[in-house]
This record gives sequence, structure tokens and C-alpha cells, in this order.
Amino acid sequence: MADEPKKRVAIVGGGITGLTVAYYLQKEIMSKGLNLEYKLLESSDKLGGKIQTDYTNGFVIEKGPDSFLARKQSAAKLAKEVGLESELVHNDTGQSFVLKGDQLYPIPGGAIMGIPTKLAPFATTKLFSPMAKLRAAGDLFLPKTSQPDEDQSLGHFFRKRLGDEVVENLIEPLLSGIYAGDIDQLSLMATFPQFHQVEQKHRSLILGMSKVMPKPAKAVQPTKSRGMFMSFKGGLQSFVDSIENHLDEDAVKKSVSVYSIMKEGEQYKLTFTDGHVETFDRVILTTPHEVTTDILRNYSHIIQPLKEIPSTSVATVAMAFPLSSMKGVLGGTGFVVAKKSGYSITACTWTHKKWKHSAPEGYALLRCYVGRFGNDEIVSRSDDEILAAVKKDLKKIMKIDEPPQFHSITRWKKAMPQYIVGHKQRIEQLKTTLKNEMPGVYVAGAAYEGLGLPDCIDQGEAVVHNVVQSL
Repeated sequence: MADEPKKRVAIVGGGITGLTVAYYLQKEIMSKGLNLEYKLLESSDKLGGKIQTDYTNGFVIEKGPDSFLARKQSAAKLAKEVGLESELVHNDTGQSFVLKGDQLYPIPGGAIMGIPTKLAPFATTKLFSPMAKLRAAGDLFLPKTSQPDEDQSLGHFFRKRLGDEVVENLIEPLLSGIYAGDIDQLSLMATFPQFHQVEQKHRSLILGMSKVMPKPAKAVQPTKSRGMFMSFKGGLQSFVDSIENHLDEDAVKKSVSVYSIMKEGEQYKLTFTDGHVETFDRVILTTPHEVTTDILRNYSHIIQPLKEIPSTSVATVAMAFPLSSMKGVLGGTGFVVAKKSGYSITACTWTHKKWKHSAPEGYALLRCYVGRFGNDEIVSRSDDEILAAVKKDLKKIMKIDEPPQFHSITRWKKAMPQYIVGHKQRIEQLKTTLKNEMPGVYVAGAAYEGLGLPDCIDQGEAVVHNVVQSL
């Protein structure tokens, strides 16, 4: 009936997941003539969540994520939809290093997340002792170490296959860099199920990864390899701005905070922190999981799985230098730090070498990270203390003596959800309980089924599909 009131959908949280939901829901409403309206509700005065780009002095400095995986195609697809196809860029490739002790060691060629797929680079690297190399080679002969559906920690899985030294000097710094987590607690099935599948199918990780590696294409003439990551010439903020420009501005409400949600018949009453109340037919919570837990405080049995997801705090320290200061920088794109090295920084990207658009001609841009799971106290220190710790490390590692021309420190408190062992079961339990007891309320975002931009976009698209189907 034409005079039926429109069904109302609330999208709580304006990060990349919420933006995706709003964009694709609006597209469905317009293309199918649905009797629906949505509101995108964001507590801060700007959209994008952890995506923030600083444009000081001609630099393009990412304060949160700096890119997304190219092989996960949903981010590039959304970029094309909002008119940014010509702005997409791949990262420049170059040697990456591991800092062990006080020395930078090249990551062995052919290593995928630290797993060897070429034996010669592993045999010749000085990153591991001869005994560690022999122990890692044991993977070629070991039986399967896990059951088909059994979850376990990444640390347990990789230590059994490749030994402690390879894990601690290569796999741990690489994987901890992605999740800011403790690999002895992170869930194998929620983070890298593909490694479990390779072991199940091929028995040996080394043999299996060698087989699943795509063979390099034969080029007529040598071409520079494209990196596995993508970003935008104008920074990731340009992505957020372009999506926002495609949304109905009357549907986007900033600086409004949802305090609580209550079920009322088949609808949901949202109470805002300023006291006003609105009713919606569907509610999509894309907020950080601690915020979602708070909004659903009246349903303590539903949110129990969310309370079991810990978070880590991290800080990024971006510093600009003249290129002449970079005498200690090797021909690469950055390094990760082995846990036992005793440094404050956990990783450092030579951003100007990875992304040409990030620094003006003649300048270098370094981006260092501090804070790790179980040891993120440094994030709460003052700017001066954080900067002093990072500069001390860089002086020792890269012989950088002079102060940066300028710096930018960004703290992300409790920003990295930890997918600890049993994570998939927790999320299944949460979603099943919501479906049964609060049908029409959905959760999506970095705490659930993937941290990366494409993972969040995929979750947003899936929620839109479910909402449209349900209505």
C-alpha cells in the first residue's frame, strides 16, 4: 500500500562498516523502490572511524589504517562505485626487514607470513641459527598436528610445525604487526584459517604453501612488481569523503550518541544520550564492540560473548625528515621488531618508499608503532615521552640523530579487538542469540569477522542483504 509508513533502519556508527551499510542500503532503496528510510548515527563530528588522514605540509599521513589488501576486492569495488577508480594506487614493493637484537635482517625471499616457500633463502639467512633451520625443515616430515575443526592459538600451531626460533624471530613480529596481539592467544581459525586448510590438505605447511603460491607470470619485458596493498593518491580519507558525498545528507546525523536500545514489540526504541528517543524497525550496530556492549547493557546474557573479546591500545608516531637524514635507511620499505629485542617500537614503515604520494620531493616520512597486547602502557604516556622513546630507538637502529621537522602522534585506546582462541564460536553464539531474541538487530565491524577494510565492507554488504530480505 502506497500510504504505509516507511520502515525505518538505524545504522549506529559511521566508520567504514556503517558507511558501507548506508551506501548499499541507499542503493537498494533507490534501485528497487523500497518503502524504507535509514539514519546513519555517528557520535563524533566526522565519519570514517579509524580512517583519518593528516595533510600537513604536503604530506599524506594516515593516522589509522594506511591501505587494504588488493586481493580482497570489495574495497576497490566500492571505490569504483563512488568515483575513485582513477585514484587507486598499489604500494611500491621493496625489501622488508626484521629487527632482531640490534640488527636488521632481510625477510627471506618467498616467505608468506613467515612460512618458507623457497628453501634457498631460508637456508642462507642469518636470521636463524642452523638448529632452527633444521627444526623448521622438520615440517616437511611431520604428520598433521591439528584436527579438522579444532581451534588453537597461532603460536601453538606454528611452533609445532616450524619451531620456536622461526616463530619468535619472524612469524610473531609479522602477525603481531597485523593484530597488535599475542600469537599464543590469537585464534588460528578466526585469523588465518587458510594455513589450517593447507596443513589439512597437504600435511606440510612448507610444501602446501609452495603449491598454492601463484606462479609468476612470464612477462615479455621485465615490469616492476605491484604491491599487494592498495590505497588512494589522496589518502584513505578521500574514500570516506567520497562515500559520504553519495549519501543523502538528511540521513546522516553526526555528534549524536546512542545510550541504549530496548525491544518494544517488533520494533526497537533507541534512547540517545541527550534523552530523546526514536523508534526503528531494524538496528545495525557497527560501533566498536565495547560501545556495542554498552548500548546493549540491558541484555547482559546476549552480550556475554562480546565481554570476552579483549582489546589492545596502540599509538602511531609519524615523523618527517629531509631525505639527507636517512643515511641509515636501507633499500626497503620498513621493518618489524622481534618481541624479545627490547625496543619500544613494534614496527616502522618507511612510508615515503612504500607510497610515493605520501611525501613531497626530497622528504622522508617514517611511521612507527608502539603498544602491543599485554604491554600497551606506553600509549598512555605523554607525547614527549613517546617521541623520546621512538627517537632513541631510531637512533640506535637507523643512526638518525637529528629531530624530525615535525611529528604527529595518534593514540588508539582499546582499538584493536583480539580474536583469541574460540572467537568464531563466540561470534556465532552472539549472532544466534540476537537472531532469536532481538530479530532485526545486527552487528558488524572489526570485532567480528575481519579487521581489514575489505572485511568490514563485506560484513556491511552482508547485513544490507539480510535487512532487505527480512523486510
